[in-house]
Amino acid sequence: VPGTEGMPLNVNIGVLGHVDSGKTSLSKALSTQASTASFDKNPQSQERGITLDLGFSTFSVSFADEDSSATGSSWRRLPAELSERWGRPAELQFTLVDCPGHASLIRAVIGGAQIIDAVMLVVDATKGIQTQTAECLVLAEIVCSCLLLVINKVDLLPEAERDRSLDRLSKRLLKTLAGTKFANCPVAAVAASPSGGDAPDAAAPEPIGLANLVKQLVATAPVPTRSPAGPFLFAVDHCYGIRGQGTVLTGTVLAGCVRVGDTVEVAHEQRRVKGMQVFRKPVDFAQQGDRLGLCVTQLDPRLLERGLVCAPGSVPTIHALLLPVSPVPHYKLPVRSKSKLHVSLGHETAMASLLLFQAPRPDQPLAEQFCEYLDEASMRDCPPGLHALLEFERPVLAPPSATVIVSKLDVDINQNVCRIAMHGRPLELLTSADYRTAQLPKLVRVYRPKCRRGRLDRVKDPYTVVVTGLFRKETALDVFIGLQVSLSTGQQGRIEGSFGQSGKCTVRMSEPLSDEFCQRYGGGKRAKKGASGGDGASEPVEVCLNFKRLLFDPQRKMTQT
Repeated sequence: VPGTEGMPLNVNIGVLGHVDSGKTSLSKALSTQASTASFDKNPQSQERGITLDLGFSTFSVSFADEDSSATGSSWRRLPAELSERWGRPAELQFTLVDCPGHASLIRAVIGGAQIIDAVMLVVDATKGIQTQTAECLVLAEIVCSCLLLVINKVDLLPEAERDRSLDRLSKRLLKTLAGTKFANCPVAAVAASPSGGDAPDAAAPEPIGLANLVKQLVATAPVPTRSPAGPFLFAVDHCYGIRGQGTVLTGTVLAGCVRVGDTVEVAHEQRRVKGMQVFRKPVDFAQQGDRLGLCVTQLDPRLLERGLVCAPGSVPTIHALLLPVSPVPHYKLPVRSKSKLHVSLGHETAMASLLLFQAPRPDQPLAEQFCEYLDEASMRDCPPGLHALLEFERPVLAPPSATVIVSKLDVDINQNVCRIAMHGRPLELLTSADYRTAQLPKLVRVYRPKCRRGRLDRVKDPYTVVVTGLFRKETALDVFIGLQVSLSTGQQGRIEGSFGQSGKCTVRMSEPLSDEFCQRYGGGKRAKKGASGGDGASEPVEVCLNFKRLLFDPQRKMTQT
């Protein structure tokens, strides 16, 4: 049950779509209360005419015993039966997260996408699916299970052909979504700003279709889990100081609850919560899912633009993590080990080096199997059991339940490509700075297949041969002793030790060599390079050593298991 009967319930809705599809106009038309960062209040946003950062606003709906007519603002009052699935709250509050649509601002969109319960994907009625529409759809599939498709700017379609054009466009869009988790999702047609935003507010025509949009949203949005239990976790999206008051952190409560007077951890420092507001209304208590402003004292706002606030000591600082990979098939570039990609955990995005490996039995612990190192992998044809070790350039805060999104954000924005490569939930968080020797050897066995080739030098006796070319003279032979080798003539044996100072070694054969073989290569006669000639020179015998080098073993052990 998401909330207590008779109490308001907040649901976070991401407003995503291509630049200039009317997302901000739609948010403004729906909302009754705006935050300090909403509706492109940023001077740079106003100058460029586009949304540059996340904007937050809200509207509420109440439930009546009878449905009122869909005129004016009556769409904010809905039939009582729609409240049943929500646990009969006194009010249903929707917080709209207005995300930028420009390709260069995808980092802010990824951060905003991870705090939402459902998505309104806004599509321009005159243009249909565009590049950023598709990338927003990929994000929506990663972070939520409910999508409402909103066709905006329907007033720009010729009125005589509007219904027919909308029907064709809806069918085309639903066909595009048929291969996603949002097949047969609801569709709402609106005109959020029929005047195009040019008319004064008093003279602006009424928006079209908002009543149907809200009813669709209330009828289909998922009922979120809301619980005050567990450690407090708060995703901060804006931070600013108020003289004489303190520093205000605005964001969304991801888990747990908070009260005025509680001590929280901010930028590795502990601070007391001086006051709280929910869309300018003072409150003493907030819980999971609430949009909130926290006021703390003695905090430099420059220390935290975006990030996490939490109960002291509840969120670990990590240097790396192990990730079971869920690929994004739309990502067309090869993903290579040792490459650097952008990794997002909540609002925070950091660069990390990638190491790919494949587990043969994905349902079993990694420490109980040998996983093969991969130089690269295709997300369009992803091998089963693919995992990644992500090694961050700097320590980052990582809630254990966070969704990890891996992207390549430095791709030219003029290229018509998806930049989101993979995602998943962390399997292991590596908190030690020395994680490669302190943690990884206990968690995973990753190997690189290796092959060394040498040749038979001589036969000492039916059970012992001397091999040359497998090792250099400076090679530490101890780690190879006991490993099995194969001769090109079919016999097998195990490395026994070194022979002389030039890198040669002796091999103990599993079965005794034949008298013919011993006569041909024994008695001090060495195997010659090249084929046997008329003088009786022996044909060379190749010796092959196949083994696995464990990447994170402190002793750098070799194995053939």
